[in-house]
Amino acid sequence: MRTDSSTRTVIVSGAEFGWGSSGKLGAILTALRKRTAVPLRFVGLASGLGRPVLAEHAIERWYDLPDDAEDLPEAVTAISGAEAAAAAVVVLDGVVAKATEAAGVPTVFVDSLPFMWGEGDRAALPLEATVYCAQKCVELPAECRDVLASVRALRWVGAIVGTSARAERTASAAGRAHRSALVSLGGLRAPRLVDCTAYPRIVVPAVLEALAAHGVREVHLAGNLPADLAGRLVDASITPPHVTTGALAHGAFLDRLADCDVLLTSPGLTTLLEAGRRHVPTLCLPPQNLSQIFNGRFHSRAIGTKTRITWPKAVFAEEEALSLRTRGEDHALERIYAGIAAAAADTAGRGTAVVLRDDILTALRAAAEVADWGALTATVGVDGAAEVADALLALLPDVPRAA
Repeated sequence: MRTDSSTRTVIVSGAEFGWGSSGKLGAILTALRKRTAVPLRFVGLASGLGRPVLAEHAIERWYDLPDDAEDLPEAVTAISGAEAAAAAVVVLDGVVAKATEAAGVPTVFVDSLPFMWGEGDRAALPLEATVYCAQKCVELPAECRDVLASVRALRWVGAIVGTSARAERTASAAGRAHRSALVSLGGLRAPRLVDCTAYPRIVVPAVLEALAAHGVREVHLAGNLPADLAGRLVDASITPPHVTTGALAHGAFLDRLADCDVLLTSPGLTTLLEAGRRHVPTLCLPPQNLSQIFNGRFHSRAIGTKTRITWPKAVFAEEEALSLRTRGEDHALERIYAGIAAAAADTAGRGTAVVLRDDILTALRAAAEVADWGALTATVGVDGAAEVADALLALLPDVPRAA
């Protein structure tokens, strides 16, 4: 419970769907601290997956929330009252954002995927949030415009990306040799995903074998995959000489990203934008979910070279998945997850892994021709974290600003 009546308490929460929302929360918290003359107090709701990513931020207390959606509003109201919450910032979790608003807590909702939503998703979105910050995107389909037109207080913001203590690259030289690689797999613990091991069992061996064939010597395998599985996949694969594994907190990930020669990542948007800000050569691995299809396409189109690896059509056809989204995201996810699970069960996924290995190796070679790895980030700007922080501070007029 809150003990210092002079400190303003802010609730923070991110979607239980990979680590992207937690990375954005980390960037927003950093921006808030730079803008206030006195410290804010942060209390977290849910975000179980993202808590390790946010470990370096001073979040005083975390609260778990009920699994039953009917019980969640009452729990949020009780927590908000006990902590005397003055405002909230919620990334991508519409249910929590609706609950904080219903509890009387002014809420900044951050929508980093505005290009995803159709009429089937309208009920899940907090259209009445005090401030609805939508991250700028490369393309906004017509059905998404109709939904966003219903938002009461819509504000478009730039890319929400974290900063690192390491110097950022100012240019990306074509033809740079790849000696060290960072492999990042987020999104593996999505709520409706039954088997979080199917994707890495196919993709990790393909990645490691392609990197070894390409002459990469050092690899770190990061992400929210089980540690014991990571070890087994590395031991059973043809690998570069030096391979390490383990999840990284957000700051450590950004530092590692700044140091690597090439990033291979499941195409979560936050990771792609953070890599683009640092001009890091980046390959998009096959998508794990619906949003990653869009993200990979946006990235490939921006850089102008095919460094995006897609699934063989026997796993699933992207156009089929995209057509299913008109009925709501869940319908598309069901098809994607089923296809990946079936591929992993087919001779331990080896047939698909061989195809992906060859495609990854081709993409690694094509990466040498890319002149500007920051093209995607440049299209949407990099000031989103500061813009969200300013929106939140506008809800706290009595908090003195930093000089």
